[in-house]
Amino acid sequence: METERILLRPWREEDAEALYRHASDPEVGPRAGWSPHKSVDESRNIIRTLFANDHTWAIVQKESREPIGCICYYTPDESNIGIGPNDAEVGYWVARPYWNRGIATEALQLLIDYCLRQRGFRTLWADYFPDNQASGRMMQKCGFHDTGQLNHCSRLAIGSNRPVKVMRLDNETIT
Repeated sequence: METERILLRPWREEDAEALYRHASDPEVGPRAGWSPHKSVDESRNIIRTLFANDHTWAIVQKESREPIGCICYYTPDESNIGIGPNDAEVGYWVARPYWNRGIATEALQLLIDYCLRQRGFRTLWADYFPDNQASGRMMQKCGFHDTGQLNHCSRLAIGSNRPVKVMRLDNETIT
C-alpha cells in the first residue's frame, strides 16, 4: 500500500533504531495510550511481539526510507471497543516531526481502503483522547463520524482511566 509520499510495509527488526528515535518522544506515545520507549532493545522487542502480525504496518517515508509511524487494525478480540464480528478498530501514530503534514491522513486512507475493500470489514471504529483534537479532526476528514460514545480502554498502557471518544465509519458510506 502506498501513495506518492509514503508506503505501508511490515515492520522489520532493523527498524528498531528508527522506532526508538520516534517512539521515545514523550509527546507521541501518551497521545496514543502507550509509554515512551526507553531503549532500542525495547523497541526491537515491540517489533517482535506486538508488530509481528499481518495487520500492523510501518508508515515509511519514501524519501528517507525510514519508518515514521505505525498503523494497524484490531480484530474484535483485540479491540478496545465492543465491535461486531465483521468490524475492525484502527489505530495509528506518526512521529512528531511529521505532524500536520497529511502523513497520518494518507496512511489512514490507505488502511481504510484496504480494510473495507480488500478485507471486507463492515464497519471501522477508532477512538481518541478528547485532548487530542487533531486526531479526531483527521478521523473526520477520512470519513469517520463521532458516535457520541465515550469508552475506557482497559488495554492501554497509559490512559486506561481516561475516556476516549469513539468514532465510526460504515462501509456503505464509502463511494
